Amino acid sequence: MKNILFAASECVPFVKTGGLADVVGALPKSLDKEKYDVRVVIPDYTCIPQKYRSRFSYIGNFYMDLGGLGNFYVGIMTCELDGIRYYYIDNEHFFHGEKLYSDILWDIQKFSFFSKAVLSMLPFIGFRPDIIHCHDWQAALIPVYLHEMFQNNPFYRGIRTVMTIHNLKFQGVWDIKTMRRFTGLPGHVFVLGRMEYKKDANMLKGGLVYADRITTVSESYANEIRMPYYGEGLDGLLNAKADTLSGILNGIDYDAYNPATDPLIAKNYDVASFKEGKKACKLAIQRELGMPEDPDVMMLAMITRLTDQKGLDLVEWVMERLVASHIQLVIIGTGDPRYENLFRHYEWTHKGQVSANILFNEERAHHLYAAADAMLMPSRFEPCGLTQLISLRYGTVPIVRETGGLRDTVQPYNWYEQTGTGFSFANYNADEMLNTIFYAEQIFYDEPDAWADMVERGMKKDFSWNASAKKYEALYDSL
Repeated sequence: MKNILFAASECVPFVKTGGLADVVGALPKSLDKEKYDVRVVIPDYTCIPQKYRSRFSYIGNFYMDLGGLGNFYVGIMTCELDGIRYYYIDNEHFFHGEKLYSDILWDIQKFSFFSKAVLSMLPFIGFRPDIIHCHDWQAALIPVYLHEMFQNNPFYRGIRTVMTIHNLKFQGVWDIKTMRRFTGLPGHVFVLGRMEYKKDANMLKGGLVYADRITTVSESYANEIRMPYYGEGLDGLLNAKADTLSGILNGIDYDAYNPATDPLIAKNYDVASFKEGKKACKLAIQRELGMPEDPDVMMLAMITRLTDQKGLDLVEWVMERLVASHIQLVIIGTGDPRYENLFRHYEWTHKGQVSANILFNEERAHHLYAAADAMLMPSRFEPCGLTQLISLRYGTVPIVRETGGLRDTVQPYNWYEQTGTGFSFANYNADEMLNTIFYAEQIFYDEPDAWADMVERGMKKDFSWNASAKKYEALYDSL
């Protein structure tokens, strides 16, 4: 039996801001229980809902020094859910409030605390992992602390680390003097071959240097981040560590996202009944959003963070021409005020054709996955992307840019061979994107049978965690 500890800043169902939480929530449940004892540790945020908090039990507490910041209380809470043991690092000074993340300086301080506390709690809870699987920059100091401050203790010798990059853009960078004070790490860690980065200190870089294995969330993204365009300044390091770097595609939870059983949607359906099911769901969301009730109009959806990374500048460029075509456009998401206001403006000027839902609402997202005909994802870069996987599951055809996980999961439609599960374009170019949308519209309106066949092919794809879990198991066994 191998012991594995997942360490991350968020985890479904307790707290979530993005796909990271879905992975940390779903992957442990998908690993072979006979071979692996998998547990998860996250911060004990005060914003974790009471229905979960009421199940927590208190294990104990101790005090831990954190560099020049002094001694801090570390409380440890635990609960078991769906067969997985969870631990929560408790300290209200760091983890109070309604939001998981705030300004970067405060986040660096609290995730330095979290990383050291994860290692410090292990003897206390009587669990010695063979492997600690660290997720993104918030947990990236764990491999650094392990090698630099815990190795003299026999309990920690031989623990291996895996570092998973969910999004390379976020790295935890600040000046070296401050970072030394926050972390208490010795000076020799802050050199070019370790944590130094453009004269500053970089937490993610530290994790990548010290980890035994590096993974990221799709094969294409693993190749892309070794190039300067996608490498966010770390492409040199990732090339140097290429023999320890691999891409393993994320999956989605096929129980949580299942149109046949989803309690949130207007009518359940499967691959045999999607035509009636999606039509009923479309009429229901049109009613809900105050749009004209027309089951035959093409509904184009975007469920996304409203940021440049997601290709919103391309959408802005073609918006006038897009709404001149025969579609209904529904957006769900929050982000950059520039894009929030763009979509609000178009909802106001094109009432009934554009619906801007500037919020994140899980229930409405499920409604839209089930109702929409196509899902637009024109990302500048996309490590994996879960939206296109959920869309395929619900019979919503993805229209994507060929990058990262989007390229790995959406097979472009081929009219001659009648193959493919979606539409794609190669260059980061607004006109190329618009032509691809227009082509999708043409197939939708003029060749409904070909469209239905494409929906069926997409719904039959398996992007559950099963295949990816096997790859993670092979990775753990190789360590």
